[in-house]
Amino acid sequence: MVHGCTDGWCCRFMERHRSALNFALLVVGYVLYLIIGAAIFSAIELSYEQELRQELLEARRDFLGNNTCVSDSHLEELLARALEASNYGVSVLGNDTSQNWDFVSSLFFTSTVLTTTGYGHTVPLSDTGKAFCIFYSLFGIPVTLFFLSVMVQRIMVLVSQRPVSYFHRRWAMSKSKLAAIHATCLAIIMALILLIIPALIFTSLEKDWGFLESLYFCFISLTTIGLGDYVPGETHSKENNPHPRLYRLAITIYLLLGLVCVLVVLETCWELPQMTRLRQRFYREKVRELDSETTNIIDRDHMSDQLADPSDHVTDNHSPVITSVSEQAASLRQDDKSPPYTPASGSAFNGKLR
Repeated sequence: MVHGCTDGWCCRFMERHRSALNFALLVVGYVLYLIIGAAIFSAIELSYEQELRQELLEARRDFLGNNTCVSDSHLEELLARALEASNYGVSVLGNDTSQNWDFVSSLFFTSTVLTTTGYGHTVPLSDTGKAFCIFYSLFGIPVTLFFLSVMVQRIMVLVSQRPVSYFHRRWAMSKSKLAAIHATCLAIIMALILLIIPALIFTSLEKDWGFLESLYFCFISLTTIGLGDYVPGETHSKENNPHPRLYRLAITIYLLLGLVCVLVVLETCWELPQMTRLRQRFYREKVRELDSETTNIIDRDHMSDQLADPSDHVTDNHSPVITSVSEQAASLRQDDKSPPYTPASGSAFNGKLR
């Protein structure tokens, strides 16, 4: 008896707090994902780091052995200064004459800052530049997010909403299934255009990059991770890069347009009915009910618009037309503004009878 009551209480508790339990499982799953990723990266990269560290120590020991006039402290000071300058985007190589702060390079820097990519290969050197970067980003990043949001919504109408509606009317296929197929095809096309083809181009333009390095740069950049370990146009040979400013400008345009396309794909996947149902599992009860009601209202309004569309159904002049919810609301408001009905007076009524 007690066991049955306990099971019933547990079932009621889980049913009442289902969204909270789902959210707790989501948090635990995400933390486990972070831990597993850290463990895998540590297992892969730790041995390479130790090997590289050992090679540098041997190279330093050989250099000091072959150049006895150079002391260990002086070499340590020179290397520290060179690494500090390299962190600011200034190279100590003798054949490096490129400038990091001409107009095109500054334009590339502002695009990486406002899109929060932030490669870190070029940073402000002066205190004035650092202060202006804070002020510039404080206003520029929200404006950039607003600009990207507006642009993505306008593109979504052309590449996602209209094609799905067109094929839904033409093929009479389930809209959720059609939206999933469309999102998959769009993701494959964008991956080919934004990742595979640019990676092949970078492989031919960057002498020290293979296909994996080029693909790695494209993915890290378009997802705004921006680690900065690979930056195109950083070659120190004029033969490999005869037009560095034009090359840097083309990369800036590619990154901005590519980011917009990536956001379009992500937004298309986010608005899938399957994703909506998945998100509702983790919402609070009131938010989930509100989201379901909003979704139902939009679906009913969309269905009414389709039924009222003259291009979808051929109707004669006497057949009724089902109007959309917005049109019905507008007609009701107009009816409320119309003058009230007043019955005719008795004299007027008698006059008409006579």
